Amino acid sequence: MPPAGPRTPDPLDDDDYPAYTIGRAADMLGTTPSFLRALGENRLIAPLRSEGGHRRYSRYQLRIAARARELVDAGTPIEAACRIIILEDQLEEARRINEELRHRAERRKTSA
Repeated sequence: MPPAGPRTPDPLDDDDYPAYTIGRAADMLGTTPSFLRALGENRLIAPLRSEGGHRRYSRYQLRIAARARELVDAGTPIEAACRIIILEDQLEEARRINEELRHRAERRKTSA
């Protein structure tokens, strides 16, 4: 039995690891590579590039692309879908920050 020690992180466990080619990502989402390129053109996702210049997508980016596809499939123009998702993300971040600030204020009140 190998000795127990620190586990080497597996890049495939990382949601941000750029593991998927544009073709594989499109297959997984049931869409086309041009749809994924359009998401990049609309600044929704920015895939990393391999040494050869090929787009590589992470699982996190695929989840965002899947949300965009849902909106587009429901009839939303791709530009609007991208903007909606960006605004949803900004709203979620603002809510997270507000909650953090609220907790800090409550801690100050109880420690004062």
